[in-house]
Amino acid sequence: HPGVDVVFVCTPDHLHAEHAIAALDAGKHVFLEKPMATTIADCDRIASAADRSRGKLYVGHNMRFFPVVRKMHELIAQGMIGRVEAIWCRHFISYGGDAYFKDWHSERKYTNSLLLQKGAHDIDVIHYLGDGYTKRVVGMGKLSVYNEVTDRRKPEEPGASQFDPGNWPPLSQKNLSPVIDVEDHSMILMQLANGVQASYLQCHYTPDDCRNYTIIGTGGRIENYGDMSLPESWATVHLWNRRMGYQEHGNEVFRIPDTTGGHGGADPQMIQDFLNFLQDEPSNGATIQDARMAVATGCLGALSLREGSIPKEVPPAPVLTNELQTIPACLIK
Repeated sequence: HPGVDVVFVCTPDHLHAEHAIAALDAGKHVFLEKPMATTIADCDRIASAADRSRGKLYVGHNMRFFPVVRKMHELIAQGMIGRVEAIWCRHFISYGGDAYFKDWHSERKYTNSLLLQKGAHDIDVIHYLGDGYTKRVVGMGKLSVYNEVTDRRKPEEPGASQFDPGNWPPLSQKNLSPVIDVEDHSMILMQLANGVQASYLQCHYTPDDCRNYTIIGTGGRIENYGDMSLPESWATVHLWNRRMGYQEHGNEVFRIPDTTGGHGGADPQMIQDFLNFLQDEPSNGATIQDARMAVATGCLGALSLREGSIPKEVPPAPVLTNELQTIPACLIK
């Protein structure tokens, strides 16, 4: 339609490729919700469509705009911890049973693995803070809790998230999906091409909700406590870069200012960045290659854990030649 300028693709993950490619082939600008797709092949098909399109493709990795992530990237860029060598991320998802195991997310044929739906966020942040892409990944994980819950909705009943703090402990959950074949906890080890090594854990049956990053360099380490600063919550980044014994809070603490807007203020910043990108301004967000490599790492991490933790080599992202898609990023480096 000639009156359509931009298409937002926010459909279930397995439909991303079909919808994004159709919009790009029609010459429309596309905002594509993460994960880019559920397979490496579909990511590469989307990238190819973007490379031949008159429209621009932007993949919505909003954690690039989390103030706590930006602060950690800033400290790394300032040399406060030396050269980054190791990264550890743990993601506790208290609402996992309320959300991801009551609708289409619970089935591999729709989501592949929650290392994509949830993990793509953290894998991309690890790549961002580590300044490199994963070249080898090995995974462990299993479906350990929600497969034991017998209270399931009927197949003909629509699935829907049901957030309720009373849904505890996890084995007392009700109305779970009739089919659950994705893991409810996953762990992957990542070897980045630049030598940085990283580990990532996500768990969907914890009592608390927390996303924690620890980055260790040749001259110190940083760690976040909390990931969003809102009027009702908080976030800080802690720095250890002096020789010391046990110090819970490090030798310097950076308080993240309160923000407004979804996901700790990241969502409005991301949308503004998308609008700037459409006007040929450099982007602060994830590139097409960034989004593809997050999915590739998650896909192969899931494959590894399902094949007995066999290490998997991650293929590099395709090279794009369309200047519309390769505007230089203005990341803090």
